[in-house]
Amino acid sequence: MQINKLSIVIPAYNEGKTIHFILDKVREVKLLGNIQKEVIIVNDFSSDNTEEAVLAYQFDHPEIDINYYKHEVNQGKGAALHTGIKAATGEFLVIQDADLEYDPEEYNIMLKPILSGFADVVYGSRFMGGRPHRILFFWHSIGNKFLTFLSNMFTNLNLTDMETCYKMFRTSIVQQLSLQEKRFGFEPEVTAKIARIPNLRIYEVGISYYGRTYAEGKKIGWRDGFRAIYCIFKYGLFGKKKTEIDILNSVKSEKVIVE
Repeated sequence: MQINKLSIVIPAYNEGKTIHFILDKVREVKLLGNIQKEVIIVNDFSSDNTEEAVLAYQFDHPEIDINYYKHEVNQGKGAALHTGIKAATGEFLVIQDADLEYDPEEYNIMLKPILSGFADVVYGSRFMGGRPHRILFFWHSIGNKFLTFLSNMFTNLNLTDMETCYKMFRTSIVQQLSLQEKRFGFEPEVTAKIARIPNLRIYEVGISYYGRTYAEGKKIGWRDGFRAIYCIFKYGLFGKKKTEIDILNSVKSEKVIVE
């Protein structure tokens, strides 16, 4: 299928020292099919110089389509993603953390099943394939796999990495989901809600993972894990089973549904 633009949504909180590194990587990547890039940065009320760093980068690189938004109070990663998703204008969008844990070069791996006409949503899994993975926390990896297993029970998907940052969506679909979670509950919520859309084609591809330690700036903690469990039950087990009829009608002309 033909895609003209990919929106890259970057939530940022206190990433002033490092955000230029990820923006360099995003700027340098050449997307398949000469797809253009739209970069959407949402500053979630950082207390450091994140805003100054982004604006300076925007000034120094006018050739890049960078759109900057900021929250007047800290709301959480999920809330920043809500803002970025609403602002996206590309046919597809991908979520990109502001740190260096994920490699933008791998957007093309995720784009392949979309460009081949097979996928509407692609998850980049840290737990499949033979790509590089930094060895870090045993219990953190066990926790991620447990959350994925629990999520799969209620969505009837067979994902290997529900908690991955790298999720690529058809923009018209994800923009019409009624997303509520403002922190790290975004991952199980969006997964539960896309799983309810009939005939939506969800793929998973292996990606690299260059994880950070907490000393290096990793922000997710055990409380977020418990919130994720709560969200899996809330949106997967006790949530109202909607068929997303409005979404299906709105994207029918885009042939999202397998005929």
